Amino acid sequence: MPNPEIARFLGGSPLSVAIRLVLLSILVGAILSAIGFDPWNLVESIQILIEGVWNMGFDAVVWVWRYFLLGAVIVIPVWLVVRLAKRADR
Repeated sequence: MPNPEIARFLGGSPLSVAIRLVLLSILVGAILSAIGFDPWNLVESIQILIEGVWNMGFDAVVWVWRYFLLGAVIVIPVWLVVRLAKRADR
C-alpha cells in the first residue's frame, strides 16, 4: 500500500500518475514537434515559431485585403446602383 500522503500529493497512485505523465508528455511532445520545436535548441525553436506566426499573420492580412478588393469591385457598384434606384422610387 503506498503512503496515503504521497498518493494525495501526486493525485493518485505513483504508478498511475507516472503512466499519465508519460502519455501526456508524448502527446505534448508530438504537438510541439509538429509546430517545429526542437528540444535541443528550445530558444531558437521559439524564435522560429514567433517569426512564422508573425509572417503568417501578415500573409493573412494581405490575403484578406486582396479578397476584399476583388469583392468590393462588384459589391460597391451594385450597392450604389440599388441605393440610387430606391431613392429614385421615392
